[in-house]
Amino acid sequence: MRYVLAIILILLFGYSLFLVLQNSTELSVDLLFTQVPAMRLGLLLLLTLALGVVLGLLLGVQIFRVFQNNWEIKRLRKDIDRLRKEQIQAAQLAASEAAATTRHEKTVMDIHPEDRSSNPL
Repeated sequence: MRYVLAIILILLFGYSLFLVLQNSTELSVDLLFTQVPAMRLGLLLLLTLALGVVLGLLLGVQIFRVFQNNWEIKRLRKDIDRLRKEQIQAAQLAASEAAATTRHEKTVMDIHPEDRSSNPL
């Protein structure tokens, strides 16, 4: 992967150098707040390309972060809903077990064998 990246960077540098050398026409550039008296057209193309790439990457990262946060929020909400359902089921199970234990205590009598022998029939 490093070799592929290095080759791509070398090709990009070579293309940039060729672009600057091929477009050697000088022209004045009027920016909003200032004016550059003379600049090569190839250099101007490279600067605008670099500025566009940097701004595009910054905006892309920011937009991706927003999407990533939204995805994380949705995942966490699903986890919360699942955990709530598990808690409700556990509480219902515990309540039914407690009710069954209470009914069992009310209906079962402890009868000892010695109690049975003392009672003559």
